[in-house]
Amino acid sequence: MRPIGILGLLSLAFAHAGIATACPPDLDGSGAIDAADLAAILNRWGTNDPAADLDDDGIVGGADLAAVLSSWGPCPPTGDPTAAPLSAVAAASFPSYFPVDAFNSGATIGFAVDPVQFSDLAGATVDVFLVGDRSAADWLVNATLTDVRGSFQTAVLPTDPLSPVVSLVNMASVVAGNGESPGRPLDLVIDVDRNGVLSSADLIDGADGPGLWLVKDLTALGPYTYTSISSYDVNDADIGDSFELERIYYPTNIASLPPRPLVVISHGNGHQYTWYDYLGFHLASWGYVVMSHQNDTVPGIETASTTTVEHTESFLAQLATIGGGVLNGKVDGDRIVWIGHSRGGEGIARGYDRLFDGTFTSPNYQIADIRLLISIAPTDFLGTASSNPHGAPFMLLYGSADGDVCGCPDSDIADSFNILERAEGLRQSTYVHGADHNDFNCCGINDFSGPSGTAIGSTEAQRVAKAACLAMIRRVVEGDRSVEEYLWRQYESLRPAGVAAAATVIQEWKPLASATKVIDSFQTNTTTGQSSSGGTVAFTGITAISEALQNDNNTTFTWATTDPFNGATRGRTSDLTRALVFEWNAPSSIAWSVPAALKDFSADAFVTLRAAQGTRHPNTTAQLADLTFTVVLVDELGAESAVSIGAFAGGVEEPYQRAGFPTTTIVGWQNAMEAIRVPLSAFTANGRTIDISRVASVSLRFGSGFGSTTGRLVIDDLQVERE
Repeated sequence: MRPIGILGLLSLAFAHAGIATACPPDLDGSGAIDAADLAAILNRWGTNDPAADLDDDGIVGGADLAAVLSSWGPCPPTGDPTAAPLSAVAAASFPSYFPVDAFNSGATIGFAVDPVQFSDLAGATVDVFLVGDRSAADWLVNATLTDVRGSFQTAVLPTDPLSPVVSLVNMASVVAGNGESPGRPLDLVIDVDRNGVLSSADLIDGADGPGLWLVKDLTALGPYTYTSISSYDVNDADIGDSFELERIYYPTNIASLPPRPLVVISHGNGHQYTWYDYLGFHLASWGYVVMSHQNDTVPGIETASTTTVEHTESFLAQLATIGGGVLNGKVDGDRIVWIGHSRGGEGIARGYDRLFDGTFTSPNYQIADIRLLISIAPTDFLGTASSNPHGAPFMLLYGSADGDVCGCPDSDIADSFNILERAEGLRQSTYVHGADHNDFNCCGINDFSGPSGTAIGSTEAQRVAKAACLAMIRRVVEGDRSVEEYLWRQYESLRPAGVAAAATVIQEWKPLASATKVIDSFQTNTTTGQSSSGGTVAFTGITAISEALQNDNNTTFTWATTDPFNGATRGRTSDLTRALVFEWNAPSSIAWSVPAALKDFSADAFVTLRAAQGTRHPNTTAQLADLTFTVVLVDELGAESAVSIGAFAGGVEEPYQRAGFPTTTIVGWQNAMEAIRVPLSAFTANGRTIDISRVASVSLRFGSGFGSTTGRLVIDDLQVERE
């Protein structure tokens, strides 16, 4: 735990005035904020006296008066409260709980105070405050605790480390959301000394930045009503006459709003620009301007990319004309999102590649203005060099029952994951079991290809899509952290409130390289005994080890020893996406030594990897269920700490049970990688003494006692992430 330094800053703030005080509103240093301090503010009103200018805005005024009145009473004791990750949900096994940031509106919010790490508080009676988020500067001015529920909650902290989670009560009146953000930022304070102010004895989650967010249903409409222009003709000579129409959506009150980001939607082959009202209405209600355009897809991806880049240019050029000028000055051309479906999904990647290569330029926007690409079930006609998101933030939305862009082993064109794997920046994928190609528009043919009873249906698939697209746009374009966990936490642990509990959704999340320390990417040092970071890799009991390109090397999903990456439809032979595949039938392990330059994990947040079960392998079909294993850290003194990934409400999902290529008797579809993120705080829970500043090795342990007794696993990107 680290001190937040709030009260230390309080003393520093008034050191220049020669007053030793624990709280700035105590202007006379009496130890209490009272009438004398009120008089001091009034006597210095309108001056720039630094001693009374509590908010440092250059003048003594209303904010300084408010600071005195809101802090009325005794000053808090001197010293620093302790920052701790308090907001939490229960875990299925050690560490008994894990810290989280996001909670759905209406869900139970929990907190945990580790009774081993905070042994002096085990069994203590405390007051629990849920307060509106304050920055460190805000806490400087006002340390009074005011609960958003109307009153605080008294609780007895548990003594049992196996059951440390306490539920917050009286949440019915607490409203989620914060303006255009779905998440309401809150701080959680354990008022140990029960004096109603943040003081040295207390614990806080949210010292400088929210401790947690209470999040609205991401599938529901946002705070704005919306208006649409059903059809607008850009009449642009650079766009063919048959492809000039646009449908436009925007907040009805846009005249009163600052310029809005622009979202462009590019449909697929055989689709129409009018088929995406569900996304247009949804995003407009959350404050975005959305334009869906006709797309020239029949000739191919090159023409599809042309219609996208040219419609974006024309739209920005014609804002004074569209809708009588209603959008003029109200579109932020520096913040553009491209969403494409099918050939349109590949087209936006190709359009970005053309900006990257300089083969297309626009007077109205630059490559840096394209903030995010979202491809829905994209094709991959052009391949590695041309259908490439490069370093742009990228999201893939894809259905396992897609009967068109199917993820089949006989054609690289139908493998959407190829484009995801080429993305070099922040990237995410949302893979929806039972969704077909046209579930993501209103009106395409039903091309569902999966076992009976597993179709999710367009209504539910579109709920997933609305939530995922909104979350990714908010996170990337707005820097909104309240929605980030919806992009990487397993659906068993957190799903948007409006998505059915039965929906199976697999998510990948890979942050920017600048936020990671890579233990093994499998891209270099390609012998199995050496990691990409230069450390040794030791296998014990593991069999059928192979490190190679994630490419199914034949036209069938039938398991064969000659095709160790069976089911890996994630790259062409010209792509670079490599991974490790292996199996076990008894207790086994893989251990990576950590090079000296990477050993200090103390400033990091997660140990992570991507993983998928190997489709149709006998070890996979033997037990169709989430696959689990244990992650182990060992420090330089030999102390170790082990955490099962099953503690966090899920594991590695079994393959979608789809038949074909060629058999109808053995089922299982393409390998679907998902993010496994183990909080580093889990390794030090319950008093474990491992030194995470000196980590010597990271291991994965398999088999009885560690997780699934048998399995075949593909893994990639073993790394440590700071956020």
